[in-house]
Amino acid sequence: MGQSITFKKADHLKEKPGSAKLGFGKLFTDYMFEMDYSTEKGWHDARIVPYGPIQLDPAATIFHYGQEVFEGLKAYRTEDKRVLLFRPDKNMARMNQSCDRLNIPKIDEKFVIKAIKKLVAIEEAWIPSEPGQSLYIRPFIIGTDAALGVHPSATYKLLIILSPVGAYFGNSMSPVKIYVEDEFVRAVKGGVGYAKTAGNYAASLKAQTKSEKLGFDQVLWLDGVEHKYIEEVGSMNIFFKIDDEVWTPALNGSILPGVTRASVIELLKKWGITVKEKKVSVNKLFKKAEKQKLKEVFGTGTAAVISPVGFLKWEDHVIKVANGKTGKLSQKLYDTITGIQSGKIEDKLGWTQEVKLQKEKEAVAE
Repeated sequence: MGQSITFKKADHLKEKPGSAKLGFGKLFTDYMFEMDYSTEKGWHDARIVPYGPIQLDPAATIFHYGQEVFEGLKAYRTEDKRVLLFRPDKNMARMNQSCDRLNIPKIDEKFVIKAIKKLVAIEEAWIPSEPGQSLYIRPFIIGTDAALGVHPSATYKLLIILSPVGAYFGNSMSPVKIYVEDEFVRAVKGGVGYAKTAGNYAASLKAQTKSEKLGFDQVLWLDGVEHKYIEEVGSMNIFFKIDDEVWTPALNGSILPGVTRASVIELLKKWGITVKEKKVSVNKLFKKAEKQKLKEVFGTGTAAVISPVGFLKWEDHVIKVANGKTGKLSQKLYDTITGIQSGKIEDKLGWTQEVKLQKEKEAVAE
């Protein structure tokens, strides 16, 4: 993939939204990155073009057999006007892991990070600067073969789109209510649970709708075989503070290896807190809560970073966690990670990559 990236200017640019109008994933920038794959050429024709619809044959593999992977990361504007990416190497490594599972040709991770930086530099004016706001980056790959038949596509399209987003929690980080799902399952070992692919999320929608009707914010997923071990909450990884330790379900082939999850584990260990990656049964968790040993619960993910849990329901059992408030450890993790992302805290861990705005703009060929 040692190739150049061409740039096609848009005839008209969109009006930039005010910071108060930013939601999540509803507004998109002026440009997108696009690249194609064929068995003859490999990945080729890297280009930044005006954002808009893409043309696909109705028989394209993505529509009928769901051969697709995606990633999610963000660009942050610092107080001194720099632009930072948070651990993009981790996202690209995970994207290749997903590609491998979905039988999609792997990407050149460094080249795609280069493409992200160029696209972000061109769209610099779209990066919001209010606290908690960022530019969401969505790379994705779809199978494009126009043929009906259960087999891997021979052609693919890699796209990267950008969306300015507001603070996930608004002005406060409020704990959520979650419901332990005992009917539907998200994934099983040997399946595609550890890959970031559309089918995982489509499979979760029924249970999410069910939980919302019951008055809950998210679903707590159990394993797909024994229906007793905790796996994820919604589309996030999950952590439990038990006395002075922190437990999180071990990666087992059905759990997504979250970038924020990895960052939280590294920080906790750096702070001298014992972290146990293990099987966590819902029964054992509720027994710990009965003994007043469950101190905090929180989910981790790109969108929210840290999402504290204040209320848990399993069958007829109900737990109010940390008196329904955000715990001290959850808040400290949130403040630390968002501080590093926004440049307010010195990055001593080498987690951020700066987008050299002027250099990237000058390097794009028209």
